[in-house]
Amino acid sequence: MGSRSRGDGNYRNPCLTMHQPWASLLVYGIKRIEGRSWPSPIRGRLWIHAASKVPDPATIKAMEDFYRAIYAVNGITDLKFPEHYPISRLLGCVEVVGCVTLDELVSWEELPEGVRLEGQTDYCWLCEQPQPIALSFSSQYSAIFFNRLEDLLYSTMQKLIVPFEMRGYQGVYNLEKKIYEAAVRGLSPVTSPLPVKFPLPDPRDRFSLKPGSLASDSKNSKAIKMEKPPSLDAAIAGARAAATQFSNKDSSPSVIQDGDAPISARTRNKRKEAVEGQDSQSVGVSDAKDFRDQCSAD
Repeated sequence: MGSRSRGDGNYRNPCLTMHQPWASLLVYGIKRIEGRSWPSPIRGRLWIHAASKVPDPATIKAMEDFYRAIYAVNGITDLKFPEHYPISRLLGCVEVVGCVTLDELVSWEELPEGVRLEGQTDYCWLCEQPQPIALSFSSQYSAIFFNRLEDLLYSTMQKLIVPFEMRGYQGVYNLEKKIYEAAVRGLSPVTSPLPVKFPLPDPRDRFSLKPGSLASDSKNSKAIKMEKPPSLDAAIAGARAAATQFSNKDSSPSVIQDGDAPISARTRNKRKEAVEGQDSQSVGVSDAKDFRDQCSAD
């Protein structure tokens, strides 16, 4: 069992539980900034787990509209969003290369404007190299199947997205070894619609990009000042409203209703079974403020 503490610093295969649709948007490279009320305790690979709350269609639409709007600022208009937003699943991973304050992010003139618009929280975790899991099985059998089907895995990893079912915990915690060993074999890199590299102040120190490290530069820079079209303002407001649903303390799974997420009937039935299974082992999630933070553009 992994540590559920944010600050113990003993991370082997760190994992973070996030709500949908933010979790999938991050793993698929559309979301580049993970917002939190606390600075990132890790650098390097961070596994992303989707919490048990079923995303409603309005939330999905609000976040997809938000990313369409901020990518359009940089001329990207052909975004392809995930077809599904699975819950209670290990989805993949990203590389956390740094963490800066909101003021530092919005003043970082070398970054595309859309990236700077994405930050809305006290601390902004800078994420690169998104890798969803491309083929997987239930965790209790995954190690056996992966050992036997390794060749098949690497020949089909671009074709099927079936994340691992598992539970999550608060804050950053360690992924269980057996799940890690199976999941790492199924990683499939994806290309972000607008790849961004966050340069380290000191390439020899992977923790050099941290809160305060850009303070001297940001003092001489100006935050984003641009004429925002009404559609962009509306998209930002919609994203913020979508995040406020997590302001309450209720982290229990939602009941799946017809018309929730745009998924097939077969997928809906599988999700219902997964959610019902959470009655006896509910998925732990971050505190209310962190859930608001989970939408980096909230």
